[in-house]
Amino acid sequence: MEPSAIQRLGDENSDGGDAPDAHLHGGGPARTEVDVRQHLLVANERHAQSIRTLLAEHHVFCVNLLGSPGSGKTALLEATLSRMGHDLRVAVIEGDVETSADAERLAPFGIPVIQINTGPFGGDCHLAAPLVAGAVGKLDLRELDLLVIENVGNLVCPAEFDIGEDGKVVLLSVTEGEDKPLKYPLAFHVASLALVSKVDLVPHLDVSVDLIRENLRRANPGLAVMLVSARSGEGLAGWLKWLRAGVESKSGS
Repeated sequence: MEPSAIQRLGDENSDGGDAPDAHLHGGGPARTEVDVRQHLLVANERHAQSIRTLLAEHHVFCVNLLGSPGSGKTALLEATLSRMGHDLRVAVIEGDVETSADAERLAPFGIPVIQINTGPFGGDCHLAAPLVAGAVGKLDLRELDLLVIENVGNLVCPAEFDIGEDGKVVLLSVTEGEDKPLKYPLAFHVASLALVSKVDLVPHLDVSVDLIRENLRRANPGLAVMLVSARSGEGLAGWLKWLRAGVESKSGS
């Protein structure tokens, strides 16, 4: 696959929902109550299902990568791409409120990278399916095996939105402390895999990996957990094996 320049998609601050029409009755507006949250989620789900169907038709395995700002999502992708070899054809969609800094870090790997910006000064704290659908439409899915979507740095909002992925993977850096799975449980409850990142720093921190594991189990007893370090390479073989298994299951091989 030929390297491509980073593409930027969207400054729209929208989840894809349609604004309710104003209904006028008689001489003045009638009072209408609208469950905006439900409306947005339903609209989002329609787009997410369309993405999932399209990716399934092309046998592309899709990962939604979640984590706090600074948890190491982009560093993990850099380490992953540098070790993956050329047998898997990969593309990345990068989500941020502003800048294309992370996309620029991945561009030298010669893979398709599409940047989504959710908007400046209070833009959306997550990627929504309508924006992702636009990005997926710019990719040649016939030339892909794996699509990784790096979501906006946040442990709350991204967990609530389906964006057509096959699975959510959540990063938890050891620098964030042991209590995050209990304080922000939804991200860990909906994830297929948790990666405890930056484990090379454990000797320099007052942190218990055992307690992190325990709290992850409390948030989601069935959650698979791996310890990884993008810097040292620890755990990356298992992470790559997990990705390859997902690609193989999607291809039917």
